[in-house]
Amino acid sequence: MSQEQLNRYFSDWTQREAIAESMIPLIGRLYRRNNVVTSIYGRALINQSVINILKAHRFARQIEAEELDVHETYPILEALDRLNLGQAHIDIGKLASQYNRVRDEQSLEDFLRDAVGPVVDRYDEEARQASESETKDIVLYGFGRIGRYLARILVEKAGGGNNLRLRAIVVRRGASNDLEKRASLLRRDSVHGSFRGTITVDEENEAIIANGNYIKVIYSDGPDQVDYTQHGIDNAIVIDNTGIWRDEESLGRHLESTGVSRVVLTAPGKGNVKDIVPGINNQQYSDEDRILGVASCTTNAIVPVLKAIKDEFGIVDGHMETVHAYTNDQNLIDNFHKSERRGRSAPLNMVLTETGAAKAVAKALPDLNGKLTGNAIRVPTPNVSMAILNLNLEKATTRDEVNEYLRDVALHSDLQKQVDYVSSPEVVSSDFVGARHAGVVDGQATIANGNRAVLYVWYDNEAGYSAQVIRLVSEMAGMSFPIFPERGTAADH
Repeated sequence: MSQEQLNRYFSDWTQREAIAESMIPLIGRLYRRNNVVTSIYGRALINQSVINILKAHRFARQIEAEELDVHETYPILEALDRLNLGQAHIDIGKLASQYNRVRDEQSLEDFLRDAVGPVVDRYDEEARQASESETKDIVLYGFGRIGRYLARILVEKAGGGNNLRLRAIVVRRGASNDLEKRASLLRRDSVHGSFRGTITVDEENEAIIANGNYIKVIYSDGPDQVDYTQHGIDNAIVIDNTGIWRDEESLGRHLESTGVSRVVLTAPGKGNVKDIVPGINNQQYSDEDRILGVASCTTNAIVPVLKAIKDEFGIVDGHMETVHAYTNDQNLIDNFHKSERRGRSAPLNMVLTETGAAKAVAKALPDLNGKLTGNAIRVPTPNVSMAILNLNLEKATTRDEVNEYLRDVALHSDLQKQVDYVSSPEVVSSDFVGARHAGVVDGQATIANGNRAVLYVWYDNEAGYSAQVIRLVSEMAGMSFPIFPERGTAADH
């Protein structure tokens, strides 16, 4: 290769770096001024580095077979910045792909006015300021793996005027330096890396300040023993991530604390507690429901994919096996455990155990009641799991047909927040750490022959599940934003 060719590669890279660098203030202004969240095929661009923005463009080849060009997305950001947008989620990667099909027939600005029409010229500074003052108080009851990731999402989203405000966490005091230890666990994470921002501790007032968010740390021995109004918190949604209380009676104790309006459980509910899988059965709850569950991480990962397959091909029956990362419920070394096999060392063994995910599917998709069996294998990895769906279908199909359909579901359907799609022969579990879709279909692993299909679905059992919890809480608080491009626009076809 000649020196001239080598120089051309480097020159192209530095030029793309410069354009990505120019994107950052546009992305930030749209986020903080208009509360517009931009992304590329579901990869959020907020607070991303130049390299991460370029990597998001590179990822597009998994969806569209070729890398997305910053020369195509930058003009879209510029044009969106001029449209005085109201709050929304906008995927500029999908918009770029759609515009490439019509660029000879339509100007970019006219295309965007059509594509995001409902929020064009909807920016109102006074309304924005008034909206920011009408926040919804959120309390995290418990601060374990899910609690801390929920905190990260809530703090991250607060920067763009998101109206969910993390006001407090509630824990039992564990040591004299409990506050510093809690802050340290939020600051550093062996799986998800360092907290993106700054964290300080207010020892005198027992609070953690994360990126300017003042989070009161409340010490309590029970869910019914807190007066939240003493801390300026009222009408709050409490997210119970302890897993201790799971039925209506015990979770109802939260409602006995002053200042609580509703309770969300980050585990499968028991008895009459409704389990909601965001994107699937949201219609099953009403404003009268004061206690809701978000099922399990596995249920959230598989139900959107199962619904998509059921709607297109029909499902006669099937078996679900989850290859699941180990959790705190297991022992580090062999020791007593009330459940079978879970007492054996988690980092040293594959542990065959039970899962209620297959039965839980019926709560969200009643048509599949009794049609699925399920089991689980806990494996020696700290995060990211895989669900294997072995299905007998009503309609014969092929591997390519199934993959193309699921790719379209991930790109254009109402399930685009829940279902992602990847097609790479080299991906492994660590590649999905931090993935915020409920599940990611591995297209390279799909098997389909006649009426039989086997699907492999990756999921970050912490990050993806936490994102689902926030989606439900946002909807409960009336703070869900429109998503663009919408399904079924002319540019999709």
